[in-house]
Amino acid sequence: MMLNSKVGNIIRTLRLERNMTQKQLADKMNISDKTVSKWERGLGLPDILLIPELSDLLGIDTQNLLAGDLTPNDYVGGNMKNTKYFVCPICQNITLCTGEAEISCCGKKLAAQTLKKAGESEKLSVQVIEDDWYITSDHPMKKDHYISFVALATGDRIQIIKQYPEWNLNVRIPRRGHGMLIWYSTEHCLLYQLI
Repeated sequence: MMLNSKVGNIIRTLRLERNMTQKQLADKMNISDKTVSKWERGLGLPDILLIPELSDLLGIDTQNLLAGDLTPNDYVGGNMKNTKYFVCPICQNITLCTGEAEISCCGKKLAAQTLKKAGESEKLSVQVIEDDWYITSDHPMKKDHYISFVALATGDRIQIIKQYPEWNLNVRIPRRGHGMLIWYSTEHCLLYQLI
């Protein structure tokens, strides 16, 4: 019942912010205004099939609507130094965000990875060849344990090179000054070293 009233309060607040009556919202969704009234009074929740449309009409993220949370995202702005890395443990997909975000993949909500400075034995080998950083490693590249991507983050860009199990790690990245070399080991974590 507590969740019903939290969701109902959000629906009412956002509906009023958009200067809509219960009837106008109901008409847009092809439902009765009594249904909207019921939601707003906490006497029921919207049918799961109506949630995406309701979220769009009210301008709220679906997860926030279902959680009864009206907390706005803090504006951080697009700053490469604030980049957060999200890695799916199932498919190894990588997603980057320079601000706050809620990311999901393969049906699971992902947490931002924490960058860990690589110890001497964990560092990748980096050489300069022509105008490129040439990056190699003896890290295992087996199906169940491998480096899934290598990235170079500089002040104004991030370049990502996807890696695959059973391939040797041999990466060339154009050298544009110094930056942070980042990689993800499927068994360990997100590691970095400065180059």
